[in-house]
Amino acid sequence: MKSFEWTVMGSDIGPLLLAATDEGLVSVVFHADAAVRDRALGRLAGRLGTEPAEDAGGRLAEPIRQLEAYFAGGLREFELPLDWTLSGGFNREVLRELADGVPYGTVVGYGDLAARVGQPGAAQAVGAAMGSNPLPVVVPCHRVVETDGGLGGFGGGLETKRKLLALEGVLPEPLF
Repeated sequence: MKSFEWTVMGSDIGPLLLAATDEGLVSVVFHADAAVRDRALGRLAGRLGTEPAEDAGGRLAEPIRQLEAYFAGGLREFELPLDWTLSGGFNREVLRELADGVPYGTVVGYGDLAARVGQPGAAQAVGAAMGSNPLPVVVPCHRVVETDGGLGGFGGGLETKRKLLALEGVLPEPLF
């Protein structure tokens, strides 16, 4: 049974719910208004087998600092302990390759990422792994795009994906 702490921070892409265990950051949730926050905390409590505690500036201070630096354009690589409890098997393998092998300002195709983990025909499974990513932004699923140049899907919405890719210089900033 893991205890976990949570908080909601403001960001350029809207409020983010952050949750951390003793092992590290375990969850990042987009668009964390009250209803989304409450549903996410309920799911996390069920998956982690414990009730959440609101963070008092402990476990989440460093993730908040690094995310603020990222959104300000001053951080290109997160150096945070991550708790991979919410991801397993193929999904975890793909997400770890993404975190370690697709740097800031670059993108990778779903099929290319599948090939990197030794499953060249598994582009759709990579898409499912991206959709299950419990640590978006920090584990940069926004950097995975369609081979033909399309954005592909994104759990935080395509506008959020565009903003993250523009922040990293992959896409031009929107004009308005």
